[in-house]
Amino acid sequence: MPRLRKFFPKHVLIQMIVAPVLIFFCAMLYVFGVHSTVRAPVMFDVVRGDSVTGVANRLAKQKLIDSDVLFKQVVRIKGGRIQSGQYDIPRGASVWRIADMLVKGRVASTTIVVPEGLTIKQIKNLLLQSASLSGPVECEVGDKAQVCNLKDGMVFPDTYTVARGTRRLALLELMRKKMRGIEESWNRTSRRLPKPLKTWGDVITLASIVQKETPLVREMPIVASVYLNRLNKGMRLQADPTVVYALTNGLGDMQGAPLLRGHLKMESPYNTYRNKGLPPAPIANVGQGAIRAVLNPAETNFLFFVADGRGGHRFSRDYEEHKKNHNAWRKIKNSR
Repeated sequence: MPRLRKFFPKHVLIQMIVAPVLIFFCAMLYVFGVHSTVRAPVMFDVVRGDSVTGVANRLAKQKLIDSDVLFKQVVRIKGGRIQSGQYDIPRGASVWRIADMLVKGRVASTTIVVPEGLTIKQIKNLLLQSASLSGPVECEVGDKAQVCNLKDGMVFPDTYTVARGTRRLALLELMRKKMRGIEESWNRTSRRLPKPLKTWGDVITLASIVQKETPLVREMPIVASVYLNRLNKGMRLQADPTVVYALTNGLGDMQGAPLLRGHLKMESPYNTYRNKGLPPAPIANVGQGAIRAVLNPAETNFLFFVADGRGGHRFSRDYEEHKKNHNAWRKIKNSR
């Protein structure tokens, strides 16, 4: 060094030492964080049990990285483990970015919309139609998990964002837990029920009828009041959706067939034209709007309602008024 100082000033010596380090650092930054062999977006699967070496080899074979050694080094720096799932690797993704995605489990997601008012059978059919989910909707023989014994009213319809490839049974379990959480919250904070309801099951059963009767959240408390008024007077509910549920063996959809007067005479504990009180269990899966409507019904004297032809209903206090409203609805139907 003393000899070099004779020929080069101090600042030149510093530059001679620092420059190669900077060049090396920039080269590594480019190789790890900028350089990419990914020419187009691609989906990449990491199966549970895959090793880092195995994944690195597959990434290199698919030309998503050009060095399995570099990939494994980055994974080692970030903790040494990768997570299973489906990944959307974007165009231009570097080795560093790909490794970061796999280590942090930034899997591709999918959004599943489960509408309110569907039955368990309809929800299972909906999930089977989604190619972004995996696995069956029914448990294997002998499986005793709670999700294996789902009944209507036990799951919460909502918009669910889950990892692509999520098992359908896992999503059903998520929906079950969400509804269970709503019940537990009610148990902790209120437990108040409108007469003559006695249990949470009664709430969900009536809410399922309200949910099927009207799509309008603002109208639900009025519909709930009609049914509560009828229950308190010992009147039959005479709710068409309960007959549909019985006719379709729990599917809840007539699939275009009309509900006829003769259907109202069918023998079934769900037929509220023949039986007083609530049906034995919910006839659909309900949202917050229907639950709130039953827990906080409107204060009315209404005992009847019929469609108004505009998506809502006309309500009446006595049968004479109801007949007028029903005739008005019949004229609207006939004019279409």
